[in-house]
Amino acid sequence: MRPRFSPAWLTAGLAFALAFAVGNAPVSWAVQPARPSAQSPAAESGPHLQDPPELVSHDGVLRARIFVARQKVVVGDRRLYALTYDGRYMPPTLRIRPGDRVELAMTNAGSEDTNLHVHGLHVSPENPSDDIFIAIKPGETFHYSYRFPSNVTPGTYWYHSHQHMRSAAQVAGGESGIIIVDGLQQYLPRPLRHITEHVVALKDDQVEGDSVKTDNLSIGAPTNRTVNGQQHPVISIRPGETQLWRLANIGANIYYKLHLPGRTFHVIAQDGYPVGRVYSADSLVIPAGSRFDVLVQGGPPGTTRLQTLAYDTGPSGNQFPQVDLATVISAGTPVKPAQLPVRFAPNDDLAGAPVAARHDIVYTENTAGTEFYINGEQFDPNRVDITSKLNTVEEWRVVNNTEEEHSFHLHTDHFQLMSVNGAPTPPDHRWYDTINVPARGNAVLRVRFDDFTGRTVLHCHILNHEDKGMMAVLDIVPDGPASPRSR
Repeated sequence: MRPRFSPAWLTAGLAFALAFAVGNAPVSWAVQPARPSAQSPAAESGPHLQDPPELVSHDGVLRARIFVARQKVVVGDRRLYALTYDGRYMPPTLRIRPGDRVELAMTNAGSEDTNLHVHGLHVSPENPSDDIFIAIKPGETFHYSYRFPSNVTPGTYWYHSHQHMRSAAQVAGGESGIIIVDGLQQYLPRPLRHITEHVVALKDDQVEGDSVKTDNLSIGAPTNRTVNGQQHPVISIRPGETQLWRLANIGANIYYKLHLPGRTFHVIAQDGYPVGRVYSADSLVIPAGSRFDVLVQGGPPGTTRLQTLAYDTGPSGNQFPQVDLATVISAGTPVKPAQLPVRFAPNDDLAGAPVAARHDIVYTENTAGTEFYINGEQFDPNRVDITSKLNTVEEWRVVNNTEEEHSFHLHTDHFQLMSVNGAPTPPDHRWYDTINVPARGNAVLRVRFDDFTGRTVLHCHILNHEDKGMMAVLDIVPDGPASPRSR
């Protein structure tokens, strides 16, 4: 199929243009404001957390136009030149339901090729859907079309540039936003189905002059961390109140280790996949690309800080300092803490599934940290590295033969993480699309190829590493010979 490009008419406003038509009935749309919080006002030490505006599907369809451009916008507490969607550093959230169709026209008003990836979503990898092999040239518009299966899992996803050799530059520059698939509420107890929810999108920037830095990025350099593009915002919650926070690392390279002193994160979904059993964590390690949907309950009246704790990715990696990200103020009329769910959503288990093929995915890098490899080779978009059959289950072992942590992300299909360094993972929360692989360690996963065929990719989601070679091509076929890389 030929790419669906058309000449672009570049407007000065650089805004989303929305127009919907379902059958013969025209439907008009506007960006919806963030959902208001129900808690009482509290004394503040900074601006209120602002959830991104939302573009919401209705009657099964969402049509939108996105303009990509470099312009001066508010980033944290400064005005900087950044790479923007819709003229915003923190662009609108796309909110859909299982079974929806999304028609999205992306106009490139920038100066270099770009494209779009809907990270984690189970959609076709072929043109005109989630095809990361295309390049939208300056002045062109590409018409994306996504059909979401009725069984696409609810939770938090994101969208970002996946332009080969420029993904780190463009995502670090600002090209990333949130996608929400509705449906988590159906698994919550009835009293919790209408609780306040917040997007907590973690974006980081390095500054060069009056611009967000995009080229020659050093992962370990000092970086400014924002929440929804804001600097140290205030999150208000009443004592005892339960809120849903959608934690998402939508930056290019760095790690977060989120911690809220005196409070616990109760995880109900990870990487857009609801858990079978809710689990609690004092802190959550979130590599670039990962997401957690969590329930948080307000503590006694007072103030605390949402932090990222110090984190070390290994001798050849980076050391990230502890940073305060937001102020959490518990104030207002107390409420009785709700009883949180224990069992949550149905979860498939591939532990007993017949395995059609096994593969090793081996990470290596040169001593200078300038070249990165999978199975001894750097990414080549014209080479197929693994061929897998539709409607089969495969077992992959991701081996990290380096002295630093790497992440692993697979497009098109979620996978089940079976073990890390030989230790089995809890069977009731095994599903991911992005995981962390320990230095000199390994992770075993199983993936079931459902619904879609076509060429797609797997890679380290530290985008500096992806751009420097740590990505491979997967071809999902109806039938065909086993991969030459099978063990």
